[in-house]
Amino acid sequence: MFIQTESTPNPATLKFLPGQTVLDAGTADFPSAEGAAASPLATRLFDVSGVRGVFFGNDFVTVTKAEDTDWDHVKPAILGAIMEHFQSGQPVMADDAVQAGSGHAEHSGEDSEIVGQIKELLDTRVRPAVAQDGGDITFHGFERGVVYLNMQGACAGCPSSTLTLKMGIENLLRHYIPEVTEVRPVGVA
Repeated sequence: MFIQTESTPNPATLKFLPGQTVLDAGTADFPSAEGAAASPLATRLFDVSGVRGVFFGNDFVTVTKAEDTDWDHVKPAILGAIMEHFQSGQPVMADDAVQAGSGHAEHSGEDSEIVGQIKELLDTRVRPAVAQDGGDITFHGFERGVVYLNMQGACAGCPSSTLTLKMGIENLLRHYIPEVTEVRPVGVA
């Protein structure tokens, strides 16, 4: 098994491509070891000293390291953990613990048509682009012209995430949906 790695815009995060499907549908975000019990692979990765976050996409694993950890020291152990996991035949997620694919909060009421347009643009224009960088951005809410987005994987804590939100996503949404006035990130729950 050959696992490729790609850098991301977030220097604390690397994207690992095992050359096979990681999740059939959706994404799974583990911003800390506490929630990793839902995934044998995430548990194995958090056992590597210096790993602070794990994110799964369709065909990639994104790992975030601690600030005081050097990639040269932790990367071989991460590669080994991913390889061992896939060779073991264990599932990536225990039972049916995969998070919803779109991560979209439900919204009804007078803004439901606008929310539908926002979700459509996020799914078709934004999420594929940020997945290439090892992350995901999901809809959290829309209130009084402000779109709230949740940043996951490489996007969470990325130095360029504010620029991505303001110059990229906000401009895109404001262009297509005049009711959108601003885009703001929400914290990890």
